[in-house]
Amino acid sequence: MNINELIAIDVHTHAEVSCRQEPDEAWKPFEEASAKYFKAGKRPNIHETIAYYRERKIGLVMFTVDSEFQIGAKRIPNEEVADAARENSDIMMAFASIDPHKGKMGVREARALIKDGVIKGFKFHPTLQGFFPNDRLAYQLYEVIAEYKLPAIFHSGHSGMGTGMPGGGGLRLKYSNPIHLDDVAADFPDMTVIIAHPSWPWQDEALSVCLHKPNVYIDLSGWSPKYFPPQLIQYANSQLKTKMLFGSDYPLISPDRWIKDFQEAGFKPEVHDLILKQNAIRALKLA
Repeated sequence: MNINELIAIDVHTHAEVSCRQEPDEAWKPFEEASAKYFKAGKRPNIHETIAYYRERKIGLVMFTVDSEFQIGAKRIPNEEVADAARENSDIMMAFASIDPHKGKMGVREARALIKDGVIKGFKFHPTLQGFFPNDRLAYQLYEVIAEYKLPAIFHSGHSGMGTGMPGGGGLRLKYSNPIHLDDVAADFPDMTVIIAHPSWPWQDEALSVCLHKPNVYIDLSGWSPKYFPPQLIQYANSQLKTKMLFGSDYPLISPDRWIKDFQEAGFKPEVHDLILKQNAIRALKLA
């Protein structure tokens, strides 16, 4: 990334619509339910997303979510996201998503993607992927990520995915309690762990893990800042001011809306640039 030309870095954006393959019918009920929950409109494809960020001079970290084991829907290929980052390296980084249930084949894929040189981190969604982050089935993947000292983003807290569907679409919220990431951060100190979202209803657990473990950050995506719990803003203004990251969850929340609400949400002026840009430069090793 050309960090000097960017006004902010969004560490949490989704590759929602492929430019190379048709949407999978198995995913449509989840997409429709999430659109209702987030009041979201038509999803942009990968190229449209990048153009949106380029127009605003905001850097972005993009990833898909591999939920093939739990949902049975075909993922957008990691290679497509990597190719987009290769073509837009001035503003974009690509993270890969590999379901831990893929075992050794997943480990092989992770190594190949890292060695290709474009993938700079990984995305996990415990609720959509159906695993506890501290389950040993995922550790062989973490070992590869830690070996290369790369970051990994983990969804935490409530999930809009499945909300309102019968049985929540079969998804379990328990997997996304951030306290399970305490084990991961302790066992893999060379892997930067990014806890995604205000972690309601487990916000205090996330703050505790982030405060205790030097390799843990929190990204503030998925909610408008005007709805943030007061203790999250309190710690962002004080002890954790260098460990909070701007993330939007685009396209479900736009960075335009997020930044506007952030400027009015009680964050001290001296932490604005830290959260919008400087903390991400450090967490993503961009300096």
